[in-house]
Amino acid sequence: MRFVAFATDYDETLAGKGVVEPRTLAALEHVKSSGRKLLLVTGRDLDDLVQVFPEHAIFDAIVAENGAVLYIPSTKKEKKLAETPPAKLAESLRQHGATPLSVGRVIVATRVPYETVVLEEIKRLGLELQVIFNKGAVMVLPAGVHKGTGLRAALSEMKLSSHNVVGVGDAENDHAFLSECECGVAVGNALPSLKDRADLVMKGKAEDGVLELLEMLVKDDLRSALARPGRRDIPLGESFSGERVSIPPAPGPLGLRRVAGAPPRRYSSSGFSTRSTSAASSIRKAIGSPSSAPSSSAIRNAPRRWTRRCTRSRSPTSRSS
Repeated sequence: MRFVAFATDYDETLAGKGVVEPRTLAALEHVKSSGRKLLLVTGRDLDDLVQVFPEHAIFDAIVAENGAVLYIPSTKKEKKLAETPPAKLAESLRQHGATPLSVGRVIVATRVPYETVVLEEIKRLGLELQVIFNKGAVMVLPAGVHKGTGLRAALSEMKLSSHNVVGVGDAENDHAFLSECECGVAVGNALPSLKDRADLVMKGKAEDGVLELLEMLVKDDLRSALARPGRRDIPLGESFSGERVSIPPAPGPLGLRRVAGAPPRRYSSSGFSTRSTSAASSIRKAIGSPSSAPSSSAIRNAPRRWTRRCTRSRSPTSRSS
């Protein structure tokens, strides 16, 4: 199984009209029963999300406030991923009549047409903050905080790799989030700019598109629907003709630790096998074979060294003084 985690935006993706339908919940349960993890990545503040989505505990992790808050439903563990903007910003926006105005653990949010007021007040107060748009929403966050950084924090907490994540969204603030996923998907109602950058575009809008994606995910791990993106390939360098040479990530979960006493794991992917010489022939074919090319034995042994380095759990080496 290549994609072991499914990550989704909430509004106008998972919930077309702000509420998750029973059929969508059933599909999520089915995906979870296949052994996959579920992540929700949303711009909503956590309290608001919990109120409108009582079944939120179906997700293994929730990234709220557009990447500023991480919440684990099973343990009710909550973690702020950024500093809260000074209270004087929200006070100033209220004085300028910005409505609606919401203040979360970190995020300060309003809607258009108050984006100009927001930018002016950030500048006047001398704050290092950024403005992120989500269709009509205007979100203020510390610089460098977005859905992508929140997803990275969630994956680190869950000990998962972005190479094994498929994510789906619809709006401007989903660009950073989907770029973190091995496979970024846009629903049918997504903005054109997001569709242009997506690895896969669904025909259905909002939850219909999500259901379409989940069905394909469970059916064959997206093999029939997705031509492998390639943007997450591991670069090795260039061939003698100047072409890029890379290998794809392993098809299964990455970052697994070896159990003490067990033999090291050996992964294979798209013809690159650590148990055969096919890796040597594949790399040799890619780089060519002039007189200065490395020997076949050197090429053949390289993947084994990489595999051992990546899979073996090593204890710190003690040095005598």
